[in-house]
Amino acid sequence: MKTKASLLLAAVTSLVVGGLAATAAPPASAASLVEVTGFGDNPGGMRMHVYVPDSRPASPAVVVAMHGCGGSGPGFYSGSEFASLADRFGFVVVYPSAQQEAGFGKCFDTWSSAAKRRGGGSDPVSIVSMVGYVEQRYGGDPNRVFATGSSSGGMMTDHMLALYPDVFKAGAAFMGVPFDCFANAADYPPGSSRCTGGGGADRTPRQWGDAVRQVNPGYTGARPRLQLWHGTNDTLVPYSLLQESIEQWTDVFGLSQTPTSTDTPQAGWNRRRYADSSGTTQVEAYSVQGAGHSLPSTGMAASAVAFFGLDGPGTPTTTTTTTTTTTTPGTGSCRISSKVNAWNNGLTASITVTNTGAAAVNGWTLAFTLPGGQSITSGWNATYSPASGRVSARDAGYNATIPAGGSVDIGFQASHSGDTAAPSSFALNGSACSAT
Repeated sequence: MKTKASLLLAAVTSLVVGGLAATAAPPASAASLVEVTGFGDNPGGMRMHVYVPDSRPASPAVVVAMHGCGGSGPGFYSGSEFASLADRFGFVVVYPSAQQEAGFGKCFDTWSSAAKRRGGGSDPVSIVSMVGYVEQRYGGDPNRVFATGSSSGGMMTDHMLALYPDVFKAGAAFMGVPFDCFANAADYPPGSSRCTGGGGADRTPRQWGDAVRQVNPGYTGARPRLQLWHGTNDTLVPYSLLQESIEQWTDVFGLSQTPTSTDTPQAGWNRRRYADSSGTTQVEAYSVQGAGHSLPSTGMAASAVAFFGLDGPGTPTTTTTTTTTTTTPGTGSCRISSKVNAWNNGLTASITVTNTGAAAVNGWTLAFTLPGGQSITSGWNATYSPASGRVSARDAGYNATIPAGGSVDIGFQASHSGDTAAPSSFALNGSACSAT
């Protein structure tokens, strides 16, 4: 057993400490990772690091980003993309470092009876103290606090949302497990536990949901939305646990086990969404085809930040304007709907391309003209060139087909010198498009 545990620890350490398969370097700016001591009640004996971007609003959002077993806050800072996204969007990132030994390196405590009670002690209380510190010291917005993490950190993400639904607005758990999956410390090491290695995780949705509800039976407030990620080839924390987590949180929200929509937002990312009666996605789950215990990889942190609703301008204290395109209607088999949100010297443009023809479009290029002084700095769901003037947006491969009557959403962020008008003169594969 000692040999197996050593191999498992080595595997996780190589992923979390040595760096993931595709990682981002620390952001290039004057901001830096800073350790904080004396941040408040700390029964878990944890260490706290914080990354505060140079450019941020008066009341920035707060993202708690948690490492896997054998890792550390600084390691997750340098091995994930959250800090670079904080530079772009102006939120503060808290990087806790677990100090609990569980026979598998230092992991976040999601197994003890104290950690399963609201205010019971151990790591959850320490993490809430860190959030409170950022709210006090940096003016963090208490209505925009989020949790995310990988492996042990993903497990703690589910944990924090169950214990403190009044603190966290949403979470994104990578390779986690449902809340209350581990019976105790002896059950924790993934290689030998009933949760990750046996039948202890095979519960009904109602049983999983009850585990969350029993934490605070009198709670009637809103529950945090949750995004779940798991690799289909993960054997350390088995892929089957993704379904158990879906069952838990859909039951907590009173949702059907049948997704309201499914899609593939990127090659290999199969997404299931579970929306409520108002159309709000409360739970979404990503099955990453062929991935092992190696998440998040490139682009996944950005998807988490978008799920949190933090992927807009990083300076919301400035005036924001919304402009709808007024492109002259064309005669082609396509329709364009676009919206621009502008601030200071930047803007984002969201564009929906609808195929109004009778046949599917297989492979597309959308041409449009940017107003003078606008220059694209980044984009999503397409590749853009050149950055200004007459631009061509080409499909990203995974969204190359637009069925008859179907649509695709793309967008970009750009700088501007004063003209914040929407793009104009749209043409899909050379055919002019009408506008709404």
